[in-house]
Amino acid sequence: MRASLCALLLSLLAFSPAWAEMLQGRVVGVADGDTITVLDADKTQHKIRLAGIDAPEKKQPYGQRSKQHLSDLVYGQTVAVEWQKRDRYGRIIGKVWRGETDVCLSQLHAGMAWHYKQYNKDLPLPDRLSYAVAEQKARSGAAGLWQESSPVAPWDFRRKKTD
Repeated sequence: MRASLCALLLSLLAFSPAWAEMLQGRVVGVADGDTITVLDADKTQHKIRLAGIDAPEKKQPYGQRSKQHLSDLVYGQTVAVEWQKRDRYGRIIGKVWRGETDVCLSQLHAGMAWHYKQYNKDLPLPDRLSYAVAEQKARSGAAGLWQESSPVAPWDFRRKKTD
């Protein structure tokens, strides 16, 4: 049993994506609770979409609070971004680090974002697990947006806006 469990875990890790690129720079903009602008050493700006999370839209409850929380974490700070792809808008999708702090995970712990399970396949297995646990703890502790009686996920909010 133990051997088969180890084999399963190793196979899952083998198929988990690994971060391919690293970008470092100073955060010069925070658009919302899951999008920042990083200025690199060459003075090039990069739009970064935080991987694995989806924050409330600006016009949703907690949208501005989520943006402010992210701004408090990273604005003016030097960050490292681990990434492997861009989204359809050309933004880098990445895991953002401020020192030893996983900023994406911090947004989840504070109840300022949902774990964006739709894109789980793009995350390494340890991140999938820690992000899911962080959201669940925030929910059960009524942190941030989880204080609302029925918070609407941003992907549902966006879908209703376009309908």
